[in-house]
Amino acid sequence: MKAIQFREAGGPEVLRYEEVPVPEIGPGEVLVRVHAAGVNPPDWYLREGLKVMPAEMRPVLKFPLTPGTDMSGVVEAVAPDVVGFAVGDEVFGMLRFPGFDGRTYAEYVAAPASDLAHKPAGLDHVRAAGAPMAVLTAWQYLIDLGHDVPSPFTGRVHRPVPLTPSTTVLVNGAAGGVGHFAVQLAKWKGARVIAVASGRHERFLRALGADEFIDYSTTRATDVVSGVDLVIDTVGGPDSSRFLGVLKRGGTMLPVFFAQYDPEETASRGVTVSNIQVRSNGPQLAEIGRLFGEGGLQVGVDSTYPLSEAGSAHARAARGHIQGKIVLTVAS
Repeated sequence: MKAIQFREAGGPEVLRYEEVPVPEIGPGEVLVRVHAAGVNPPDWYLREGLKVMPAEMRPVLKFPLTPGTDMSGVVEAVAPDVVGFAVGDEVFGMLRFPGFDGRTYAEYVAAPASDLAHKPAGLDHVRAAGAPMAVLTAWQYLIDLGHDVPSPFTGRVHRPVPLTPSTTVLVNGAAGGVGHFAVQLAKWKGARVIAVASGRHERFLRALGADEFIDYSTTRATDVVSGVDLVIDTVGGPDSSRFLGVLKRGGTMLPVFFAQYDPEETASRGVTVSNIQVRSNGPQLAEIGRLFGEGGLQVGVDSTYPLSEAGSAHARAARGHIQGKIVLTVAS
């Protein structure tokens, strides 16, 4: 089969489209013919040698590596101990995360059945492949963590804040993968949603249910917003702490990417900072799949690239300002 591999850390140019053996399945696994694979930040973090992670948290990388966690496809074979899936089933999932052994940038993948859900009939493979990591991140932050594993970043178990019609949620980076799902899930729970993104995304986000839109290129959200119950910041970085000022006392900050906060400042403001590391969860995807099936969630697709052009997909990601998800097309 064909797959993307790389033999050294580097830029998008290190990704190679190569011939590799079709994987064998073990207990608890199914073989999936991949129709599409989602592109996510951990994919390019891995390609770059995981430099984004603190040195003490970095695993040793053994090359060659095939990136990718998210995929949608059709079951080709099933291990004898697997129940709930059969040859011919259309499935989607995020494989073996946290970890870097998903290997979904390929024509076939051996997938843990526990990481899979049946693909909603109304969702094509491209959109289904774009959903898992981003929607599970938003779901585990906002709706249900689904486990009791402490966050490796805070050492504490995250507890989602109950969302009601009296809750105001600000989503920074609202047009991206996690952001556009966070907007929709908060609206599904009835919350008032303020979306922060560049102006070209306003129509997209209002169509997804955003009650208020702030174009960060012309207006600082911190100048015009206050009294928010919950901030989900999908951008993170050193500037993330500026959003502490928009929270009311007792509010909660949810940074999706690496960001540091001064414990004394958060204590003085009376706010909580909580963090998760998203984890594979087939049953949660099945529950989310019902929302997709009912039309309660949509997947925004920024762009698609053939599997052979994975390097171009990563180059697109590096340019930023993504609306929804980037997806690799693998099989028709």
